[in-house]
Amino acid sequence: MSKPSQAICSVAFSFGFTRARLPGAVLLGLICAIPCAHAANLLDIYDLAVSSDPTLRESEQTFYATRENKPQAQALLMPNFSLSGNVNYNNVETDRSGLTSQFGGGTGRDTYQTSGASAVFSQSVYNRGSWVQLSQADNTIAQAEAQYQAAQIDLMVRTTEAYFDVLRANDAVRVQKALETANERQLEQSRQRFEVGLVAITDVNESQAAYDRSRANLISAENDLNNKWEALRRIIGPVSLPLARLGDRLPLAPPEPNDIDTWAKTALARNFNVVAAQQAAESARKGIEVERSAYYPSVDLQAGYEIARSEARTGVDTDSGFVGLNLTVPIYQGGAVASRTRQAGYNFRAAQDRLDQQRRAVINQVNDAFRGILSSISDVKARQAAIVSARSALESTQAGLEVGTRTQVDVLNAQQNLFQAEFEYLSARYDYIINGVLLHQATSTLNREVLAMGNAWLNEKDLVQPPAY
Repeated sequence: MSKPSQAICSVAFSFGFTRARLPGAVLLGLICAIPCAHAANLLDIYDLAVSSDPTLRESEQTFYATRENKPQAQALLMPNFSLSGNVNYNNVETDRSGLTSQFGGGTGRDTYQTSGASAVFSQSVYNRGSWVQLSQADNTIAQAEAQYQAAQIDLMVRTTEAYFDVLRANDAVRVQKALETANERQLEQSRQRFEVGLVAITDVNESQAAYDRSRANLISAENDLNNKWEALRRIIGPVSLPLARLGDRLPLAPPEPNDIDTWAKTALARNFNVVAAQQAAESARKGIEVERSAYYPSVDLQAGYEIARSEARTGVDTDSGFVGLNLTVPIYQGGAVASRTRQAGYNFRAAQDRLDQQRRAVINQVNDAFRGILSSISDVKARQAAIVSARSALESTQAGLEVGTRTQVDVLNAQQNLFQAEFEYLSARYDYIINGVLLHQATSTLNREVLAMGNAWLNEKDLVQPPAY
């Protein structure tokens, strides 16, 4: 068995081409490709998303902001130097009536100015909380970095899903247009048969009802297609480019290695959201020590020089310098330290629970995506067979209508079944690709090279045109 680190890059998109062509000409004859300008493929759309998506930019700026925690924590342990100065104007009125004669009597007024300046240098010698905060900053930054990397992978997933959602909705429109055309033809044939007395008016009414339903369904499908375009534009901005559709050939192969447990272990070890949750839990654990450090004494070194000048008649000019250690021993702070320590403990346990939730979510995503790939492979093959069966059923029902053993309703139902089978086949192919992308996301191995594999399956000569506004 291949090692996970070697096999992950080829999972879900491993090679071995399988033909996936619609049999017959019922659908393909009605929904042909539209040759026009160069199409935007999946990589083109992703490049637009990287430069335009506001969600990714927000995550990037959040990461940059979080990185500033490190120099701020370091600053608590670095020397501080400050200068201060003051100038005061003083107007003093003195009442000397109660003084003895030797000091003089009466009142006096003295107007003078005082000034001073000081320079103070301080250095933390020991502060346990500051050292723990410095270590905690590393975990906080590692958490933000993992979240940013997860956001980059999430953008790939959102772009891929939005891209293929447009293709899926466009297929629905094409199928509905083809069904509307077929129902219109059936309606015209029913009217002609009714005019010559071959069928009853009920057959005409049934054909009319089927045609009206197909028109209503087409309107809904077109509206859904416009909505899917808008969802894509939320990521890439107001860009209107034709998209390349999925080609006829699509590799259908299981993940490599074909072992769900290997994928699960790799996801737990490498998934960026799990890494972020682990760092958040470690940061919360250190938060307990930060709060508990308020019980510990702190020692600071201080040195400075002060100058004081006074123009008062009895004023004194002084120049003084000092250097010493300040020891602070907390005795009682009203229970605040104990409360904050308990609060930090609750936050730590909550972070551990979030980590457990994230691990379970990742395992669930691996299981869903891995099984989804295998299911999609079988589904695509089954849908191909269903199209053949549905087409044979339609031909038999039409033949039965000619000889009077089947009704017009039977023909309309068989026709509906055929077009539904064709749409479900096209949809199953998109599910296969998206499940592969989700499996890579779970293991945080999704990158541009993986997208390029899926991009190679697109046909840039067969385009989905953007809606015209």
